[in-house]
Amino acid sequence: MSDHEKIKKVSIIISKGTLEGVYPGLIMANGARMAGIEVNVFFTFFGLDAITKKKMNNLKVDTVGNPALGFPTLIAALPGMSSFVTKKMKQQMEELDIPPVPEFIEMISDAGGKIYACLATVEMFKLKKEDFCDQLDGILTVGEFYELSAGGQIIFT
Repeated sequence: MSDHEKIKKVSIIISKGTLEGVYPGLIMANGARMAGIEVNVFFTFFGLDAITKKKMNNLKVDTVGNPALGFPTLIAALPGMSSFVTKKMKQQMEELDIPPVPEFIEMISDAGGKIYACLATVEMFKLKKEDFCDQLDGILTVGEFYELSAGGQIIFT
């Protein structure tokens, strides 16, 4: 593969605040950094939970309406089901040495990846810069995110 065909920059948008919504983007961002690819991760809507200090340790698996789990909706909606599935998933990830969300964010940042929050969503949820983890590089408008992403690939997870 010639140099002009290699991906040099990737911008990943994370919009969901569940474990299964956040991890694909984090894994892709970390993998890109390990391959020497410039990475911007843009968190919007409930994806902000992954970088909000009060919520980033408490993300859960969404069991209702998640056909990949194979549970009928009635079973998936039972009290405690989301907590049970979340606990099992976290145990499996720990066995596979997949870091928890805060550690993953830190790894990506330490490797040179950039972490951004969506200004419109921050304002909508009435959040402030101090509500976010220390790795936050900035709060951007969508236009600023597109400018930052120019010349690269954009992935929406």
